Amino acid sequence: MPQLSILIPAHNESDRIGATVTAIRHVAEHSGLTWELIVVDDGSTDGTADIAQAAGATKVVRLRQRRGKGAALRRGLAEATGEIVLLVDADLGDDAASLGALLRPLLDGVADMAIAAPPPDPHGGGFGIVKTFSAWAIRTLTGFQPTAPLSGQRAVRRTVLERITLADGYGVETALTIDTLWAGVRVVEVPIGFRHRALGKSWQGFWHRAKQLRDIVCALLPRLARFTAQILRRKLYRRKGGE
Repeated sequence: MPQLSILIPAHNESDRIGATVTAIRHVAEHSGLTWELIVVDDGSTDGTADIAQAAGATKVVRLRQRRGKGAALRRGLAEATGEIVLLVDADLGDDAASLGALLRPLLDGVADMAIAAPPPDPHGGGFGIVKTFSAWAIRTLTGFQPTAPLSGQRAVRRTVLERITLADGYGVETALTIDTLWAGVRVVEVPIGFRHRALGKSWQGFWHRAKQLRDIVCALLPRLARFTAQILRRKLYRRKGGE
């Protein structure tokens, strides 16, 4: 059984998946751990799966239809067997080589989930609305103040992932942070330099961020309901205790 499972969800990433797989293989080969590298092709139509396989993925799972990032990760986790799971976005390219730093907090026993926190993008993206909203939700529901609430680059103990259910779509990162903190998991952020494909203030960028916001809201609704119910129960308990 491998000690490390690297999991990459990908949709139409033929231009970057090869470089991403090559770079993260380098990380795995120098980690000192036994490993597997799983790419979940989320209904791609551009040859993403074939390129990932040629680049050295140990397993490529092909989904016939696009089901979204959360579903792709859940499918990949069903295949993964490692004690530590390293989640990697498909569009990092050569920058994926920097993610080895995420393993150290888990190997040293100081954290159960490590999140890569990149520096601010000097070229700018959107207006920061989605990131600000996600950070507010995490802080409000858990007290944890994230600097990279949307980061998909994470090292997580398998035992942690077995205790929760990953949310759908692009809400997966926000919900994962909330759920792990609620479960008493030790979470740290690790400053790491990496960049995604730049969408900027193009219509594609705004459309992508609109879908992110939609998915985050959908993931938050049941968690907000649970949080509110807990507060109401505590108030009721205190009120009865004072009677």
